[in-house]
Amino acid sequence: MKQLNITEFKKLYPTEKACLDEIFDRVYGDLTVCPSCETETKWSHVTGRKCYACQWCGFQVFPLAKTPLKDSKISLELWFFAILLFSNSKNGVSAKELQRQLGVSYKTAFRVGHVIRGMMDESGEVVLSGDVEMDESAFGGKKEGKRGWGSENKTCVFGMVERGGDIVAKVVPNRKRKTLFPIIVEHTTEEAAVHTDDFKVYNTIGKEVAAHFVVNHSAGEHVAGPNGHYHTQTIDGFWSIMKRSIRGTHVAVSPHKLQNYLNEFTFRRNHRTEQLFFAVLDRVS
Repeated sequence: MKQLNITEFKKLYPTEKACLDEIFDRVYGDLTVCPSCETETKWSHVTGRKCYACQWCGFQVFPLAKTPLKDSKISLELWFFAILLFSNSKNGVSAKELQRQLGVSYKTAFRVGHVIRGMMDESGEVVLSGDVEMDESAFGGKKEGKRGWGSENKTCVFGMVERGGDIVAKVVPNRKRKTLFPIIVEHTTEEAAVHTDDFKVYNTIGKEVAAHFVVNHSAGEHVAGPNGHYHTQTIDGFWSIMKRSIRGTHVAVSPHKLQNYLNEFTFRRNHRTEQLFFAVLDRVS
């Protein structure tokens, strides 16, 4: 899908009012009767304020009131431009880059980035079916010493991806059955055929899914079954891309913010066939 470019963006949103009109249409686009005077009305923008008034009684509605942007002191033009930057970036946008592009303080840029990532949170919305790959990975930690799960300060994440479909990724406290299986049940249908490595916790998968195929990574096996159908290379590839992106764009992220970055990368993948700018804007309201 061709993404919105800067020329198209400037034509659509040349002013602060154009941005506010966009949000008004998304929040109140079907509001033709005034809640106060109960008369069919037209809404007009109140000059100098982020609200619209009924043409008959002057009752005002505030389109930003229930959005993530309600308490922001920076302009909607900057918010829209920041969303455009996120939408057109394959590897994410750092707070320093936002600071340079928006001309705001680092603290403001950091907050803007995480508000946008919060809009990309699809928790509880994605359900996977068909062939679903599952895997855990370790993010962060010290570069020296032990590697993998033996390294200090690693953050555990768990992911599931439907081949040709959507992805779910969660920061989890550990890799125990009681932690992973509720996520599996919440985000897969009973008809799903899951593909995992030989990690022992997955051996107890049963009625939660229709079928379970195992690739023995411990023995150096990466694909198995007819025509190499059993594998976890899709989810492994996602982890690899995300880790490279974090190292290249952010250098490192803190464990308590990691879920926000997972939300960003999974949202970008789940909406890869759409114009991402409008996919994010849909979630402002």
